[in-house]
Amino acid sequence: MKKKVYLLTGAITVSILLSGCFQGEQSIKNEEMDPPQEDAEAVDNIEDVSSTEGTEELVDEEAEQVSEMVPRELYLLDKNGMLAAQTLELPQLESKEVATQVLEHLVIGGPVTSMLPNGFQAVLPEGTEILGVNVNEEGTLIVDVSEEFKNYEPTEEVKILEAITHTLTQFENVDKVQLWINGHPQDVMPVNGTPMGDGYSRANGINVAEANAVDLLESEAVTMYYPAEHNENRYYVPVTQYVESNEENVYSSIVQALMEGPGLNSNVVHVFNSDAVLANEPTLEDGVLQLMFNENILMEDEQSVIADEVMETLVRTLTEQEGVEAVDVKVENVDQLVSENGETYDEPVTKQSYNPTEKL
Repeated sequence: MKKKVYLLTGAITVSILLSGCFQGEQSIKNEEMDPPQEDAEAVDNIEDVSSTEGTEELVDEEAEQVSEMVPRELYLLDKNGMLAAQTLELPQLESKEVATQVLEHLVIGGPVTSMLPNGFQAVLPEGTEILGVNVNEEGTLIVDVSEEFKNYEPTEEVKILEAITHTLTQFENVDKVQLWINGHPQDVMPVNGTPMGDGYSRANGINVAEANAVDLLESEAVTMYYPAEHNENRYYVPVTQYVESNEENVYSSIVQALMEGPGLNSNVVHVFNSDAVLANEPTLEDGVLQLMFNENILMEDEQSVIADEVMETLVRTLTEQEGVEAVDVKVENVDQLVSENGETYDEPVTKQSYNPTEKL
């Protein structure tokens, strides 16, 4: 019987459906703001209910709407200073108000304070106000904030930018985020001068790990997902790493890097057995990535058990790659893999298995 090998390493640098709710619309609408009108979408008309009759009925309907809660994903700082997504239940609002809502829940001392998961904290400077948001035809969401936004330490700058970007680019029609302060466009962040250009995107990474000996010219940035836990709160930390480019099979390079872990500069858990290896080159067919490992990937040989954290780490990481919708894990000489609670893996595993707010 093999045991999971956990290796705790040192400190590191971690497509929400942007909708009125996660069950309906899948894009945000513009809010009050004055960006260049030739670049911005027109605000969708929201039906306004007003009447001098039936006041009590209207109040009851509004109360019912306010009480309805929906899951929203926010990128917050954990106890190790790493960004990770936390899903919180927030009041359901009109689609055009959702962007402002999630941003307000990133503000220190804001409405998220009483809701923070154990060990997590908000990231935007206290007192920051969201003055407006507006998404243009190119998928860039312009966010206008108040002057209080500038009240942060230089070392916090990149984390703030990454948290805003990853929280907002989960929404379907947002690819990049552009920052304005009190109505003025910003090309760089205000304290430490981090460049933003015409917008900041997920391509810039999150919790970027040091490249170490990797040749940046012969590598590509890939966001890996590693498990972490604080008290009873279990979550996954995204870490952008540089992996060697392999034009023949990039998936093999990603799996190898994932099994080796993010290096010495991280506070995440390494869940792979040290002698686990890919037995064959991964293959992608009809959106399903097929992986074949040797038996050392297993948690328990006799029961053909693969650790839940191993499976989730593989699925979360690999489904970030373009064209990969699900992962089918196989093991040499094993007919049927099972999870730690005895459930069989009869079908390829999708990211929605672990993140119900993720768009299909």
